[in-house]
Amino acid sequence: MTLLNMLEQLIRCNSISSVNPAIDQGNRVVIDMLANWLDGLGFNTEIMPLADPRKANLIATLGSGPGGLVLSGHTDTVPCDEGLWQQSPFELAEQDNRFYGLGICDMKSFFALAIEAVLPFLERTPRQPLIILATADEESSMAGAKALAQAGKPKARYAVIGEPTGMQPIATHKGILIERLVVQGKSGHSSNPTLGNNALHTMHDALSELRALQAELKERYNNPLFAVDYPTLNLGCIHGGDNPNRICGRAELGFEIRPLPGMDIDELHQILEQRLLGLGEREGTEVSLAHFGVPPFATDEQSELLAYCEKLTGHSSGSVAFATEAPYLQELGMDVLVLGPGNIDQAHQPDEYLATERIEPMIGWLSQLIGKYCF
Repeated sequence: MTLLNMLEQLIRCNSISSVNPAIDQGNRVVIDMLANWLDGLGFNTEIMPLADPRKANLIATLGSGPGGLVLSGHTDTVPCDEGLWQQSPFELAEQDNRFYGLGICDMKSFFALAIEAVLPFLERTPRQPLIILATADEESSMAGAKALAQAGKPKARYAVIGEPTGMQPIATHKGILIERLVVQGKSGHSSNPTLGNNALHTMHDALSELRALQAELKERYNNPLFAVDYPTLNLGCIHGGDNPNRICGRAELGFEIRPLPGMDIDELHQILEQRLLGLGEREGTEVSLAHFGVPPFATDEQSELLAYCEKLTGHSSGSVAFATEAPYLQELGMDVLVLGPGNIDQAHQPDEYLATERIEPMIGWLSQLIGKYCF
């Protein structure tokens, strides 16, 4: 099967993951397809089902031993608005030295490139295992990566995650803490405020508290490795009430914090609980918080993999503000970095693309990594 054939089939699969159940799809078609390809190349393929039967991880292993290399990626994509695309997002298109398609940059193409990179080694016996790892739900819940961490596998010494980094090795990234704040009050006729408990009054106090915390985080924490060198707090969306002449009975706010390496997301959530949950007492409302988080990531300063990839690519390591599955693989004891052919500027956008000039160099780098750490 050619590289082009693999890219076409990967893009054709709708593997959108979303927190919205009406949009959310499974990734099992992609996982089964990759397992079939890799099984045919001599890999030992293990499919790890998740709680949702439509979703699974794939651990495909060539060889055995205590060390080795993981080439890792997620098989899901973000949702898309097909009307904003110049062509179907589920059909690979090539134009002006670019491949277009949903997930071509972020990050289905990495699997095809990894398979191309391993082909020259198939007649040889690996000294240490090569593991191609494909996960579910990176774009929504990190359920796939969390399941791997909980299961304690795979085991390897090194791991490269092929997220879009513009061909630059990424040694550190911010985390993300997404919070859903709900204020439950009591509606009533607006002519008499005593007939209800206004959720928007409490929400106003919560917004003031969060704006204060926003400034405190910026003042207290700093990391010059990042272009935005402080932890950001973004007030993302708010909904409340249903009519001007009714006391607002319920209000909801969605916001996020992107912590720097060294900051603990559980401690951050506890701070939010301490500062927000008691705000409803004066108004007689109830305040609740629900959260989802990905820890920040930083590779070891003495990382052998990082030093090798800097030499291999000719680029010094960098940092990014988006989160990846790196902390979960690091939790499994691996030396991890992030390195992929796409650019984050093209990810999550209509007409997502990958420049064709990136393909051969990336395959070459992956081949050298496989040769060094597995053969």
